[in-house]
Amino acid sequence: MKRVIAFAAILSLSSAAGLAAGHIRTGEVVAARQAAMKEMARAAKTIAQMFEGKLAYDTVAFKRAAETIKMQSGGALVTAFPPGSFGGPSDAKAEIDKSRAEFDALARHLETFASALSAAADNAPDGITKSMRMGQGMLTGNSLLGKKPAGEAEADPSSMPAEHVFHLMLQDCASCHAKFREQKQ
Repeated sequence: MKRVIAFAAILSLSSAAGLAAGHIRTGEVVAARQAAMKEMARAAKTIAQMFEGKLAYDTVAFKRAAETIKMQSGGALVTAFPPGSFGGPSDAKAEIDKSRAEFDALARHLETFASALSAAADNAPDGITKSMRMGQGMLTGNSLLGKKPAGEAEADPSSMPAEHVFHLMLQDCASCHAKFREQKQ
């Protein structure tokens, strides 16, 4: 929680200073953004290890991990990528500004998935239930965002097994990184 508050403060100060000075303090914004991304990666790893059986299921840790992703996604993620904070020390592409609506939609979609995972923890205090597990053939290889046939409604993540939601969330992360993050050689 302290990191979220610090991140918001850095963004506020950076934005205010940037407007006053005509630029954004890119280094501070990028450092805060990278810390938030690492925090989300650690949270996703925790959830993955619980589903894989590498970590014992702990409802508090599962929920905390889902809440971490939720708090760092959506509006917080959108705000973490202000114009002018790309290139240099950042791996973020300027393509984010050219495709801002798509980027923002992915950030908000991630928050929806994390919310569904958090709710799943509330509904499974004693362990990963059968209803949380994916069935055969559930994972199609496509994100729910923009990859469905025309006219088909998007499924409600809260009605899906948590493991399926988790994999779809990871697909959104991969889609976002593929389009909006420089690939290191």
